[in-house]
Amino acid sequence: MRTFKFSLNLFLFLVALLISSCTSNNRKNNGQESEYILAAFYWPAYHYEPRAEFLFPDKKGEWEIIYNAVPKEEGHQQPKVPLWGYLDEADPEDMGKKIDAALDYGVNTFIFDWYWYENKPFLEDAVNNGFLKANNNRMNFYLMWANHDATTYWDVDNPNIDSVIWDGEVNREQFNIVVDRVISRYFKEPSYLKINDEPVFCIYELNTLIHGLGGAEKTKEALDYFTRKTKEAGFSGLHLQAVLWGALPSTLVGVPGDSIESQNKVLEFFGFKSLTNYCWAHLQNPDGDYEVWGDASTGMWDKFNNDFSMTYFPNVTISWDANPRFLFKAGYIDNSTPQKFEKYLIKAKKFVDNNSIEPKIITLNAWNEWSEGSYLEPDTVWEYGYLEAVKHVFPGNNNQ
Repeated sequence: MRTFKFSLNLFLFLVALLISSCTSNNRKNNGQESEYILAAFYWPAYHYEPRAEFLFPDKKGEWEIIYNAVPKEEGHQQPKVPLWGYLDEADPEDMGKKIDAALDYGVNTFIFDWYWYENKPFLEDAVNNGFLKANNNRMNFYLMWANHDATTYWDVDNPNIDSVIWDGEVNREQFNIVVDRVISRYFKEPSYLKINDEPVFCIYELNTLIHGLGGAEKTKEALDYFTRKTKEAGFSGLHLQAVLWGALPSTLVGVPGDSIESQNKVLEFFGFKSLTNYCWAHLQNPDGDYEVWGDASTGMWDKFNNDFSMTYFPNVTISWDANPRFLFKAGYIDNSTPQKFEKYLIKAKKFVDNNSIEPKIITLNAWNEWSEGSYLEPDTVWEYGYLEAVKHVFPGNNNQ
């Protein structure tokens, strides 16, 4: 009897150990147990979107302007050619290849640019039909609401790049619809990134949100509603994240006490818990030498960390060249290499370590901003060089 009891206890212990091991492996693949969360922005424009067919009649999304790009001067490296070919990110098989590569090299989170125009989503198939069907909870993700106006910046044949196609503003009725959609479709996914059981939701243009909702007080009411609905869905709260750039206002008209005198006070007023940058092009003019650009941009990290009461997560940007989107020559970054990129990854790693930033999130621009010349995906020039740089600096992040 004692032997049987001992054997049963041993069996239950081994089963529990096995379950724990499986859970640990799943969480590790999700990026949960990696020491660093390397979160790459993902631009979901490389699939067929019916609403964008007037921009990209080849029905391959923005790949069309990539393979049609031309150099604007001698020595200008265009077009950029993807080593994997022109994948369809809304196809689970093609998206699975991206997920596999990201995890193999240590990128454990995608931040999907997410859009809502004219009362309905835009470019959502990359997440819904591609990522969620291919991921199987292996990799984390979260959304950045890219609530800017859709302009002819996306239309390579239109010289007036500021003409508005769709407004990025939403009223309160539409905001509530967005809240319900985001919570029900995405927050409840096991692989959606959560900090202290709070789903992370990033907002690109706070000033656009404020204007559409009718002012600071109404925006605060709307964001409080978002938090309340998130809690009602079973989470501890909502982790609002802001993008730090010119679209983040430094003052608010009509706020009680007139105490909003800085961007930090603005974010405190609305309840934001962290901030990051989308890219260095928002900090320094993207024209000229990569290291000059990178040194100036990363030199601002300490100021951001000191000026804001909420957590600042540093951003590392690979390069910048948006010329595929223009008929004219625009400024661009040159002399960028995987080795130079690695230098800034090391700097970001030291920054989060030395400042005891938790969780250790570093955002990357970007996984696939081909049209802006900033991508981790392999091309025919550097092949896997940029991903190798990530793996070299963060060896504990990649799949074992």
